[in-house]
Amino acid sequence: MSWESSAHYYRMINEQVRDAQGGMHSARLLMWSFDFADIEALQRSGDWAAATREMVEVAQRLEAAGATAIVICTNTMHLMADAVQAAIGVPLLHIADPVGALIQASGLQRVGLLGTAFTMEQDFYRVRLAERFGLEVLVPDVDDRAAVHRIIYDELVQGRVLPASRDVYRGVMQRLVDRGAQAIILGCTEIMLLVTYEDATVPLFDTAALHAQAAGHHLL
Repeated sequence: MSWESSAHYYRMINEQVRDAQGGMHSARLLMWSFDFADIEALQRSGDWAAATREMVEVAQRLEAAGATAIVICTNTMHLMADAVQAAIGVPLLHIADPVGALIQASGLQRVGLLGTAFTMEQDFYRVRLAERFGLEVLVPDVDDRAAVHRIIYDELVQGRVLPASRDVYRGVMQRLVDRGAQAIILGCTEIMLLVTYEDATVPLFDTAALHAQAAGHHLL
């Protein structure tokens, strides 16, 4: 939901439409860009009820403006995905679904999950992957979760990409692999700014890229 990852979503969706339709074609999009400082304050205070009201209101505005599907461009705020879907009449394209489907199709079963502390520690994301796609989801230990979370909020959402932090993520991912993870889910849409497929010894599944691909497919 930071503009750093929103810009990547916009680019990836438009590239998909251009590649599929050719010429000067681009995506018909409505984008609502939050002030992320407001969202982060609600997250930090644990006021998920207020955050849900914000998300529902915006989804309804986008639907009223003509949107035929809603995409929440963040993993963490899928905590209120069910509430948003219940408040609108168009589909919400859940970020976990294209990820889970591709992992399942790849024949993998045990995956590591990186993301904000909210995504790693609450069950809304892991349970969906388990129930819909039969995946066993591992999360880092408490110290590694704190490091992953800190780097997202103190660096990535502010556009800071530091080699030292890449090394931290490499270590976290390797420790998940040592525990049996067959792949790693980059479960925060800013992580792709820091980590590449060469930074792990197992496949990486980039939620932002797969979610943007699902959104682009909806437009074709």
